[in-house]
Amino acid sequence: MDELEIIKRGVVSITTEELLIGKLKKSKSEKKPLRIKLGVDPTAPDIHLGFTVVLRKLRQFQELGHRIVLIIGDYTAMIGDPSGRSAARPQLTHEQVMENSKKYQQQFFKIVGKENVEIVYNGSWFSKMNFQDIIKLVSKVTIGRLLSHDYFADRYKAGNPISLHELMYPVMQGYDSIMVQADIELGATDQTFNVLIGRDMQKDAGMEPQIGIFMPVLIGMDGKQKMSKSLGNYIGIDEEPQEIFGKLMSIPDEIMIQYYELISDLSLTEINEIKKQLKDGSFHPRDAKKKLAYEITRMYSTSEKAKNAEEEFERVFKDKQNPEDMQEIKIASTELKDGKIWIVKLLTLTGMAESKGEAQRLISQGAVTLNGEKITTPSDCVLQDGAILKVGKRKFAKLRL
Repeated sequence: MDELEIIKRGVVSITTEELLIGKLKKSKSEKKPLRIKLGVDPTAPDIHLGFTVVLRKLRQFQELGHRIVLIIGDYTAMIGDPSGRSAARPQLTHEQVMENSKKYQQQFFKIVGKENVEIVYNGSWFSKMNFQDIIKLVSKVTIGRLLSHDYFADRYKAGNPISLHELMYPVMQGYDSIMVQADIELGATDQTFNVLIGRDMQKDAGMEPQIGIFMPVLIGMDGKQKMSKSLGNYIGIDEEPQEIFGKLMSIPDEIMIQYYELISDLSLTEINEIKKQLKDGSFHPRDAKKKLAYEITRMYSTSEKAKNAEEEFERVFKDKQNPEDMQEIKIASTELKDGKIWIVKLLTLTGMAESKGEAQRLISQGAVTLNGEKITTPSDCVLQDGAILKVGKRKFAKLRL
């Protein structure tokens, strides 16, 4: 497989392929690696499988001998990318962003090698700007250009407010490309507008414009919307192996092949064979999904842990048994009254729900059982030592008094 074929695998579009070929030829003749830019805003501390689609492409460029430039958007993250948003994102403090970035970088290197990588923070240039610098920067892009894109135009037409700081986001991302002298910028398809702004700004600065390479958006566990932490349909690469395996087993059959193609290490030949077997009925969808779950879990843990996760899944979901390594949670006697506890309080105390609101929602959905009995109302429950609390299909806890 030649260099261009490797780069194009799983790619939706390239702006443009002809220019990319030219850059690759120039890189080879001058023996100078291309600078491959990826900008990330650590608005949350975890990387999920959806984001690994772009990171895996980054690793391919790295293996081809090119230089990776990872921009940690400590300043852009304080705005939040408005792409695909019908309202402004909640603003984060710089301290929150920097705390998130620590864990983010640890997970980044689970996928991308540490060699030939340059990590920069865009605060290293934005923090030094005065107001005159900012005026000069924003003068490079017109309001008409910004409002031409769907995610601003749709909000404007709908009468939804657009704050001035949001209009700054694509301009800042474009300026990043100038500062790191990017030859290529990677992104999901929802980043197309931001990457093209970067091309325009580089051209205006007298630079050769970057090539945009766009990857598909991975559909989340719900099978409907893109994988997102805010939508709760994500699978984090740092989650426990049992959780990763179980979540993958819950995805709809219709999106299974997309997962094979975008986030697994299987070759195209192997994936095409799986497609063929699914079509002729020689490979049951459940078995194909189990293979997928094993492969992905192994990638972010070990083969042994992936196998254990598979066996645990079979025991819990097929044989209807409780997990062997169930966590035990101590409940202080002071939390009980006459041997009873409010089930909403129990869920938040054990960490099985992040808030009272979430706890009540889980109860109303019939997702909570105590000792095998489904809880349907947020009432007080008798609590005994060794009781088994279950939330959803995968969360179990043995309660100790």
